[in-house]
Amino acid sequence: MSWQLLLIALGLVLILEGVGPLLFPNRWRRYLLEVASQPTAIMQRLGGVLVVAGIVILIIFS
Repeated sequence: MSWQLLLIALGLVLILEGVGPLLFPNRWRRYLLEVASQPTAIMQRLGGVLVVAGIVILIIFS
């Protein structure tokens, strides 16, 4: 994998992550407060699901 491709992927992630707070700052704040109030076990499961989904996507498209 080239560094250029990795930086492009990082740029796309930053753009997608920035759309929510840019367009809907109040909803984004409420969303973050709701997520922060969740139990640790739920957050760990969510993180695990996201990591597995990312790995599956990488395997499918590489």
